[in-house]
Amino acid sequence: MNYRDNIDLNKLPKHIAIIMDGNGRWAKQKGFLRAAGHEEGTTAVRDVVEGCAELGVENLTLYAFSTENWNRPKLEVDTLMRLLVSSLKKEIKTLADNDIKLNSIGNISSLPKKAKRELLDVIEKTASNTRMTLTLALSYGSREEITNCVKQIANKVKSGELSEDTVDESVINEHLYTRNLPDVDLLIRTSGEQRISNFLLWQIAYAELYFTKILWPDYRRENLFEAIYNYQNRERRFGKTSEQLS
Repeated sequence: MNYRDNIDLNKLPKHIAIIMDGNGRWAKQKGFLRAAGHEEGTTAVRDVVEGCAELGVENLTLYAFSTENWNRPKLEVDTLMRLLVSSLKKEIKTLADNDIKLNSIGNISSLPKKAKRELLDVIEKTASNTRMTLTLALSYGSREEITNCVKQIANKVKSGELSEDTVDESVINEHLYTRNLPDVDLLIRTSGEQRISNFLLWQIAYAELYFTKILWPDYRRENLFEAIYNYQNRERRFGKTSEQLS
């Protein structure tokens, strides 16, 4: 089936988030070092980003490096940081050609200086692009994000800048890393694992979850199109009944 031709471009998810999982297993299956899986994973990133831009998806968020990933072996962490820098340098043309704005969420201050500098440079150079926003979740953990959000709001209530009675979902949204992004409509996870792994816990409250056994280095835009087609054939009720929607 050609999923691309069967996608309704008027009913695209406004925000797709992807947990890019399986690089290590891909490399192990082929007898390579884990670094080779991460290297190949960058090809999947490029193809999926271009696929989203092709369709007209407005927001794509990729789980690139979690707060827990810092606990991995130093060699692997160093490899991931090196890849981040080299990929940003190489992909700035792809971003420019597709009118894509780069954004980031997470504890960016914890990144190595070179990686942080390159990231901020590409963010600045793509700031005026409007076709799509590509967000990289780097040194990101949703529980840490929510904890920081609660602290900020508590301090504002304590100082009198906010009233306790005015704290609602919109106030919480304004204090999250994703304050400028809509809630996630479609969350995709590759590699066959079926868990969220501390990713956008608040933002996926009503997201459709899509799990595939494909390892991330093998994932391509055709697989993305299948996920979007699947999404469009689900009934999103947001707590209502089917009868209410009809």
